[in-house]
Amino acid sequence: MTEVVLVAMYPSEVAAVSAPYNAQSAPIAWRYGGNQMKRWRIRANVSREELGAASNYAPDTIKAMEQGVRMPTARVLDMADRLCRADGLLSAAKDYLQRERFPARSQDFMLWEESAVSHCSYEPILIPGLLQTEAYARALIGCHWPPLEPETVEDRVTARLERRRIFARKPPVAFSFVMYESALSNPLVDRQQLCRLLTVGKRFNVALQVLPFSRSVPVALLGPIVLLADRDHDRAAYQDGAFASELTTDAGAVSVVAERLSMIRAEALSSAESARFLERMVHQL
Repeated sequence: MTEVVLVAMYPSEVAAVSAPYNAQSAPIAWRYGGNQMKRWRIRANVSREELGAASNYAPDTIKAMEQGVRMPTARVLDMADRLCRADGLLSAAKDYLQRERFPARSQDFMLWEESAVSHCSYEPILIPGLLQTEAYARALIGCHWPPLEPETVEDRVTARLERRRIFARKPPVAFSFVMYESALSNPLVDRQQLCRLLTVGKRFNVALQVLPFSRSVPVALLGPIVLLADRDHDRAAYQDGAFASELTTDAGAVSVVAERLSMIRAEALSSAESARFLERMVHQL
């Protein structure tokens, strides 16, 4: 299998902290739709300023849409269609354009997750995306800077919640989640979030462990990791860095991540001990 490199932040947050698209990474449908809008605009001798004023967008926003960096909206396509006398050809692009539910740099990870039969992870700071409540996910996605459009926030919250379907997949996926105590003591973690962890931890195909401060080991401070395996026994490993991260199928790198994850799991509380740990936290709220 060809090695895949994915630049991202935390795996639980890959859908939340996306960098803006550039002309090369933007979805092809955005680029094609924007290019067609530009060609019709130039042909009709309509300036970006005129199209922007008519559709209530800044000229720079029109430029970004034409470059595919931003998705051409229904409003601007309809207005461009009218100004450029495109007879519905530009408006028709609305049926083929949709907001990307995950940033480009997270899509390879999501594809691996969808085909995985084994999903093991360690998270030192945040609740893993698959375990987040709607309120927790919305708080994280909504605090993106620069701010995301409200529609984008809603799309990504919905997409994150829909990922939960993986828990009910047949044949079942084997899950192992380990969280450092600091991920649980975050102010965003409320009673509802703790109760969700307890509920998911009771599933027959889920092992949920807590690594308390008292059992911390140096490798637990190196950042989040995810280890995925598919039906063909191919494995992919994700590990986070300070400014970039990597999703790789390289056997050597996968082995290092697997060993690190094993060390963390060995020091963590058992599933039963972790459940009692979480229950105590619930009672303290």
